[in-house]
Amino acid sequence: MGNTLYIGSLQSEVYFCIYEKDYEQYKKNDIPIEDAEVKNRFEIRLKNERAYYAVRDLLVYDNPEHTAFKIINRYIRFVDKDDSKPRSDWKLNEEWAWFIGNNRERLKLTTKPEPYSFQRTLNWLSHQVAPTLKVAIKLDEINQTQVVKDILDHAKLTDRHKQILKQQSVKEQDVITTKK
Repeated sequence: MGNTLYIGSLQSEVYFCIYEKDYEQYKKNDIPIEDAEVKNRFEIRLKNERAYYAVRDLLVYDNPEHTAFKIINRYIRFVDKDDSKPRSDWKLNEEWAWFIGNNRERLKLTTKPEPYSFQRTLNWLSHQVAPTLKVAIKLDEINQTQVVKDILDHAKLTDRHKQILKQQSVKEQDVITTKK
């Protein structure tokens, strides 16, 4: 279609997509580029907890522009390189400052991390991994291969994984003590 720029990882819970909307409209609907109303589109793509906090901010302030620029200002910063200063002291690029606006707030889209629980891992496995794993297993059956088995056979457990295995496999009677 046109040029697309992704800022951040597509697997991340926060990333940005900037693309040439005019070119997309030209290709899709045969609208001449010079007649397209929107030239470029800047999308904020959020998942899970990040999306929750963005929606919460939208509901509280009822101002999409305010919420969008708070998110952009929190996660993106274009600066002018100055080799005589540390990166954190580089001056905000003038054109970026014009785009973002003066005195914009920042919107943090996270909370303090919750302590690890194996149930959270199982929830992630169920929602994020299981559908793809099911497809891979079905393909192994159809193609009479054992790709999934090979992957699991070659998976290396870290010390952390071994600790989780030990903790999760302990029997209740082995950890309950009685007073004598």
